Amino acid sequence: MTVVCLDLEGVLVPEIWISFAQKTGLDELKRTTRDEPDYHKLMDYRISILKRENLKLSDIQETISSIRPLDGAKKFLDELRSLTQVIILSDTFEEFAKPLMRQLGWPTIFSNSLVVRDDVIEGIRMRQEDGKMNAVKALSSIGFRTFAAGDSYNDLKMIREADAGCLFRAPENILAENPDLKLCNDYSEFLSVIKENLK
Repeated sequence: MTVVCLDLEGVLVPEIWISFAQKTGLDELKRTTRDEPDYHKLMDYRISILKRENLKLSDIQETISSIRPLDGAKKFLDELRSLTQVIILSDTFEEFAKPLMRQLGWPTIFSNSLVVRDDVIEGIRMRQEDGKMNAVKALSSIGFRTFAAGDSYNDLKMIREADAGCLFRAPENILAENPDLKLCNDYSEFLSVIKENLK
């Protein structure tokens, strides 16, 4: 059996931090894992801005409550889940993910958690370093074939660890640095590529 491992933001839902940046008018928060390969550096940067601007976890959660899945994402995910097992591997946080998972029909997600005190985000608690890649490796170790897809720097290790994989709507900088990886730009093509790898 093949387990499909998908990134969340940029693949199934809009980028949370970009949505929050648009709401707050803080363009600095538009920086994502599409721009910064070092996730800890990126989160330290984000948390410093939140502290400077006195923004709380509840402020971000309020923005998340208005986010809807990308057009076609729920239909794509429903069809894919009818064909094989799917796990969302995300570097987002359980404090962010729940309302998004509800809209996607409660798929399985492996994510991280925040260190929060009095509604202030003080840090992050990674489930495991390189958690996406290690999840794919663990699935392989118990006899599953794996297919992985994402759009950002933090997805590349899991895509390369998997038996097969591709990029989905990745930006030019990532495409230029990874010309050997297949790119899908719409859900129909994406589903076709995955189906080919389920045979």
